[in-house]
Amino acid sequence: MRKMIWLACLSYLVIGMAHVVSGAILEPLMAHYGLNYRDGGQFIMNQFLGFLGGVLISPWVTRYIGKRNALLLALGSLTAAEAAYSLLLPWEWMLAIAPIAGFGFGMTEAVIGAMVIEYAEEKKASAMSRIEVFFGLGALIMPIVGALLIRNDIWQMAFPVITAMAGLTTLLWLTLSFGKVDDLIAYQPRTAQVSQPVRARYNLAAMPFLILGITFFLFYVGMEMSFSNYLPSIMIQRVGMDEATAATTISLFWGMVVIGRIFAGRVAERTGYGRFLLGCVVAGMVLLILISFTSHAGWSLFFIGLSGLSFAGVFAIALVYVNQLLPGMTERTTSLLVAFGGMGGALFPRLTGWLMDEYDASWTLGMIAGMSILMVVLVLAMMVIGKQLSHSQSGMQLQSKGPEVIE
Repeated sequence: MRKMIWLACLSYLVIGMAHVVSGAILEPLMAHYGLNYRDGGQFIMNQFLGFLGGVLISPWVTRYIGKRNALLLALGSLTAAEAAYSLLLPWEWMLAIAPIAGFGFGMTEAVIGAMVIEYAEEKKASAMSRIEVFFGLGALIMPIVGALLIRNDIWQMAFPVITAMAGLTTLLWLTLSFGKVDDLIAYQPRTAQVSQPVRARYNLAAMPFLILGITFFLFYVGMEMSFSNYLPSIMIQRVGMDEATAATTISLFWGMVVIGRIFAGRVAERTGYGRFLLGCVVAGMVLLILISFTSHAGWSLFFIGLSGLSFAGVFAIALVYVNQLLPGMTERTTSLLVAFGGMGGALFPRLTGWLMDEYDASWTLGMIAGMSILMVVLVLAMMVIGKQLSHSQSGMQLQSKGPEVIE
């Protein structure tokens, strides 16, 4: 199991790099193709539409070909798409290839997330936080690499770097053995089943909590992707940074995310998932509001770093929190949450690009701060309904045991 967790960490490192590469080299990419921010937003949106598709069909794919084969399909698609990006094909082709890349890292994220939550023998929040640390590392490393490549005028090499990493990870999933976990993630023929099990469904009482959860993921991932992908462009407009220096602001954000995720799982397990989430989103909201009101480079960088620390554990802990209150539905719940996150990651960067073109970075920061305020409201509502749901489930468990019968 430990070997699988470490390979899951490597996979998240790769998809972390794939998530932010567009933002890291967005300025030279737009200059190369003669694009505006709206076009750049379309490219990011196309990737996340593919991400959405990959996440939504992941339960169906794993059911028919197994989890390991689903990962091979996903990582193989990502490798092929990044290799095609490396050719710097005509822009229409780049837009057409973008959903394939998104499909690859979307399905990878959904399948691995469900596997870790379902099969982890240690504390699930700590396990999820560990692999999310590596996602953050990927998102941290890629902008640094991008900045170095931009300085040396070879920014297009960012795509071959991810191609090589994704290809290596695909080979490792193909060849490594994980002991007893191999049987759990392998394809199991449906003909071996005597009768099909009854398909599990969500309890009607759980639907409000589920809806709040998927809405939270929609806005959280949309906010995070809008902020991180356009952060260099925002810094160029707001404080006059050059392209290479501005690209490193993503690394500052993700560097603090990585540091925060090292401790997030342990802290969340001690404080409680709901309270941890509330504290994180409130702190993040305050910092984003402060960023939107300052145009000083030093203070902006300080607040950006702290915002990364504040949002560090939100995705992983929210995933565990929602799954904990919706037991028996891990794969479907994880798929829904990540899918709506992908939808947010597709729609909001597109809106952000439009705001950058039509107005300026101040409007963009205002929108992002507004999204963080809505996230605080959603977490408060989730905590209230989640508490009611937890009490309801406890009561049902006691009733199911019933009185002891003495014969």
